[in-house]
Amino acid sequence: MEKSPEAAAPAAAAEEVAARFRSLVDTDDVASIRQTQNLILGRLQDSNAVLTHFNEYSEQCFVEVSSDFARKTRLLKSMKADLEHIFTKIRGMKARLAATYPDAFPDGAMAEAIDQRPDLESPLD
Repeated sequence: MEKSPEAAAPAAAAEEVAARFRSLVDTDDVASIRQTQNLILGRLQDSNAVLTHFNEYSEQCFVEVSSDFARKTRLLKSMKADLEHIFTKIRGMKARLAATYPDAFPDGAMAEAIDQRPDLESPLD
């Protein structure tokens, strides 16, 4: 099969452009760039392997401690509710004492003593 002159002209032009591009780029520079890219690829693959191993290890550690963490969180919430109930009862008792024996507490002393607990819900400054 012979190529028609119209089909041969674009192919010849493409060959000419490719040849000129090859003459613009030094083959040693291209080899150096490829070597650097392969070095970087190897480092990235090593980093990926290390990170994959770390993620697997972290997931395993999380599975081991998550149930313990959840149990202790529930315990702390229960303790907080119990303490809030206790402090509510104590504030009620102090209010009843102040109402029953107003002379026992100087003016304003009971208001300051009723609740001196820090607010644990507010962020620390």
